[in-house]
Order: sequence, then structure tokens, then C-alpha cells
Amino acid sequence: MSNEVLLETSLPLPLFKKGKVRDLYDLGGKLLIVSTDRISAFDVVLPNGIPHKGEALNRLSAYWFNETRNIIENHVLDVVDPRTVLVKKTDPIKIEFVVRGYIYGSLWEKYQKRKQTGLPKGLKKAEKLPTPILTPTTKAETGHDVELARVDVLKKIGRDEATEIEEVCLKIYELASKKAEANGIIIADTKMECGFSDKEIILIDELLTPDSSRFWSLDKYKVGIDQFSFDKQSVRDYLEKIGWNKRPPAPTLPDHVVKETSKKYVEAYQRLTGRKF
Repeated sequence: MSNEVLLETSLPLPLFKKGKVRDLYDLGGKLLIVSTDRISAFDVVLPNGIPHKGEALNRLSAYWFNETRNIIENHVLDVVDPRTVLVKKTDPIKIEFVVRGYIYGSLWEKYQKRKQTGLPKGLKKAEKLPTPILTPTTKAETGHDVELARVDVLKKIGRDEATEIEEVCLKIYELASKKAEANGIIIADTKMECGFSDKEIILIDELLTPDSSRFWSLDKYKVGIDQFSFDKQSVRDYLEKIGWNKRPPAPTLPDHVVKETSKKYVEAYQRLTGRKF
């Protein structure tokens, strides 16, 4: 496998949007989405790319979109190449639907501060929740996402639509969790996004990737401690260790952090799909 990285694209097409990782090109009623090897941390894009990251993300999303088609339709029309998909253009719902099966991250922090979470007392860090829960957030273009109460979601999109999306997200999480655990991976939490296509709700963006989910190794999982995860945690840890102020420009990552992160993305794809990268 080559270790070259793709940081920028310049196709002879109108640019629809440039995200932190993906470049979207406008084809009228369709979009061409190219997953680059860019990586961001603390909402800042880093100067390094991560070899194979874009391909791993795109191929993993395509796999999960296909696996969940019997639960809900999605925006994928064609997988053009390992890092590129052709999708339907939709009217996106500007909410991230986060499904959590374990208490970790911001949910754990909130729980410790005794803020209202509706969860039973006495849970430990990284413990499995009695049942998965949905914690929707705003989809911020810049800065951090903010958690939304269910009443806010109802106001934004309506009761029927909110209920439909909640049921779909929980069904997808249940299906994916079983498949992942059979391959030695715990899906601690994941975010999903939806949009309207001809008034029908469909899944969009990415699905069950290391960038949108927390994947833990089942054989290393232990309640009460920080978990080993298949994502960019080693990048965040390095940046915290060197005391970066989390404002641009971001520092360059050393080779060992780049290699370790690349390995995690490829391994997540192979373990979750059972396919060779």
C-alpha cells in the first residue's frame, strides 16, 4: 500500500462545499463527494494527511449504507472509486443524531457533574447503558456542536419526522453493534445525519466510520477506565501532550503518530467489514 496522501482536490467541476475532510462537487441534482486524507482535531485541520484515511472512511461508509438499506434509504447512487461517491443532493436536516450505548466522553462529564441525563445512579466510566439513548446536537459550521433537547428537535423538524429518525437511528445502532461485536469491536457511540429527498427522509453524510463513531476493541474493554479506540485519539493525545493552544495554525504531526493513526483506520475497516483493505 502506498503512503502517499491526498490533501487537496481540484476537479473541473463547480465546488459545492469544502469540509474538514470531504470535498463536494456540484452536479446539479447530484453531488460528487471525495474523501481526502485530511485530518482535523479540536475543529482545526492539521497540516499532515493520514495515509489511507479517506479511502477507509469512504469504503466503510459505503459498506454500512448498503448494510442498512432495509432500515432506511440513503443518498448513495454510485461508488465511483475507493475514495469517491456520487450521491443524491438533499435538503439536509441541520441536526446530528448521536446514539450512545456507553457512558463516555461528554455524556460522562455531564453525568459526573450531576447534570440532568435521565440515567440511573452509580454508573462507571465506559459502562454499557441499560438501553441506548439518543442525544441530538446542533450541526455547527464552526466551533462546537451544542446538545439539543427533544423539544428543540420537535420544533425544528416536527414530531412525526423526529420520531421516525429516532427509531431509524436506534435500529441502525442495534444492527451495527451486533455485527461489530461479532468482529471484536464495540460501537460506544455514533452520529448520524439525515436529509429530505422528495419529502422522504434519507440517511446522508457518512455512516459508522472512525470519524463519526467511537470504536473500542472488545478484548481490551474494561469498565471504569479510558478505552483503546480505533480513531484519531492518538492525534488528540499528542496535541494535548505538546500543549498546543487548539488555535490555527496547527502543528505538524510526527511520523509515529501519523503511522499509528493510519493503521487504526485501516484496521477498523478490515475488522468491521471482514474485507481486506
